[in-house]
Amino acid sequence: MTASKALLQKYRAHLELRWPTHLSATERVWIAVYDPGDERRIRAALPEFGMATEAAGVHWAHIDLTTEFAAWMNAHPYRDAYFREPDLLASTLPDFEEHLLGHLRAALAALPERSVAGVTGAGALFGLTRISRVIERAAPALRGRMLLFFPGSLEGHNYRLLNARDGWNYHSVPLVP
Repeated sequence: MTASKALLQKYRAHLELRWPTHLSATERVWIAVYDPGDERRIRAALPEFGMATEAAGVHWAHIDLTTEFAAWMNAHPYRDAYFREPDLLASTLPDFEEHLLGHLRAALAALPERSVAGVTGAGALFGLTRISRVIERAAPALRGRMLLFFPGSLEGHNYRLLNARDGWNYHSVPLVP
């Protein structure tokens, strides 16, 4: 069985569980962990995740963060200076994180209570911001559940994005094929 099929099967089983209303924001985040080499296969399977969600009577929304940095940079008034001197960009990355949070919070807040927001593009944020901080700060806007597609690894409760950087311990529900 492929990793995408195994992850989809695990997700389907998890969708059928009871949805307690008393969970904290971080406990409403599900993290689908998969090998970074399977990124294209997972993305190709996204429509199946949406169909499985809708079949369970839950609203599905896909939020892709992959191009958020490019969109933010394109609109930035100093973008040409940053391209000439990329070292200057580090000082404005907190502004990018705020932009990203605003986008994600608005998308999450617009969803109904019984919904799953499938969030892709975590790998595209590597080196720009910490996905752990983004999820922790955006989660309070979440009314339903978030399924974060996470190209990396999980050891215990320690997540490592792209298997490269020191991970973080998070109070989410891991879905591992």
